[in-house]
Amino acid sequence: MNVKKQSFVVKGDLCDSQDRTHLRTLENGYLVCEEGVCAGTFPTLPEVYAQLPVIDCTGQLVFPGLTDLHVHAPQYAFRGLNMDQELLEWLQENVFPEEARYADLAYAKRAYRRFVQDEVHSPNTRLCVFGTIHRPATELLMDLLEDSGLVALVGKVNMDRDCPPALCEETSASMTETREWLVESQHKYKNVRPILTPRFVPSCTDALLEALGGLAAETGLPVQSHLSENAGEVELVRRLCPESRFYGDAYDRHGLFGSYGKAIMAHCVLSTPAETALMQARGVYIAHCPQSNVNLASGIAPVRRYLDQGLRLGLGSDVAGGVHLSILRAMADAIQVSKLRWRLQDNTLQPLTVAEAFWLGTAGGGSFFDKVGLFQPGYAFDAVVLDDRRLEAPRPLTVAQRMERAIYLAEDRDIVRKFVCGKEIAL
Repeated sequence: MNVKKQSFVVKGDLCDSQDRTHLRTLENGYLVCEEGVCAGTFPTLPEVYAQLPVIDCTGQLVFPGLTDLHVHAPQYAFRGLNMDQELLEWLQENVFPEEARYADLAYAKRAYRRFVQDEVHSPNTRLCVFGTIHRPATELLMDLLEDSGLVALVGKVNMDRDCPPALCEETSASMTETREWLVESQHKYKNVRPILTPRFVPSCTDALLEALGGLAAETGLPVQSHLSENAGEVELVRRLCPESRFYGDAYDRHGLFGSYGKAIMAHCVLSTPAETALMQARGVYIAHCPQSNVNLASGIAPVRRYLDQGLRLGLGSDVAGGVHLSILRAMADAIQVSKLRWRLQDNTLQPLTVAEAFWLGTAGGGSFFDKVGLFQPGYAFDAVVLDDRRLEAPRPLTVAQRMERAIYLAEDRDIVRKFVCGKEIAL
């Protein structure tokens, strides 16, 4: 259960982003929450807040809650298995058979309960989540996430080609179920909202993409999907959509590329200059999923180039392509793979810094949810308290050094408190 939203103060060692390239830290600082919204950080508590209760986290790291821009909830049950394949084979032989099991609501309940429980204990506070094609299971997932106190966008997946019969929807039936799902969830939740979710172009006919684009235009709902992840996938889209100039154009033709609302495209490992130019023009977000891209041998996205171009970026776990939910782990992975790309593939693209990776996991991805991911006045009060005493050092470390160390070394067990929109979540 969540505690009642209120005004209060958290005292601890604060860390957020000053900007994309610099951390902002405050040792023994005060972080003020006013009715679920951040009122700012202070070296001493202003008199106007003197009467507020203080949650004393002295000596512990306090940083903004992390945003996972791309995660597959039904794949959590088989994370760490069958990782010796590339994307398309892996989908057909592992992902699709697993997702078919979610027609069984009892199975879905067991699996989704574990997923949500582990998300609660992670440093993540906001999620963009793929469900399956199954409306009852997707609504169950939304119920569980709402009860958890996390903020989430959840999608009922749409697929009407190139998938097993158990997952292959008839086009009109897919849209009927999607509309019914939207009606069911329209006014049901406070923290959980729907997001339109065509799985990816290879599994969606033009007719389905066109219908979903019409729904996006009608509702203004955000969209999530996959883009230019794998060489075989890109070639398949080229054959399926010969009229499209590039992969992203296949979405854009149907209004699913930021024309009517926000859009997230996961991966973008192989995006062309024309594709990234359109993403920039449409304000499309890239969900960088470094662990998944390594596990499925997809490659290394040129994140430095995207940052320098001013594209919108955040991080994704992409479970079960990735095997860890924590976006702290995704930060470390993003730094490491950027070094490999710089050293082995393109020495013109400098590796990501710690400050940049931290920004991607907080303010970068958080901005998809509007004012999220910073300890600035007016931002949602999402905060994580991490006790790093287990990571004892023989010499004093600055708050910035401890934050860097936590990115590489911290585990979920180190998280001792977590706030979302000013409500504390019971861990």
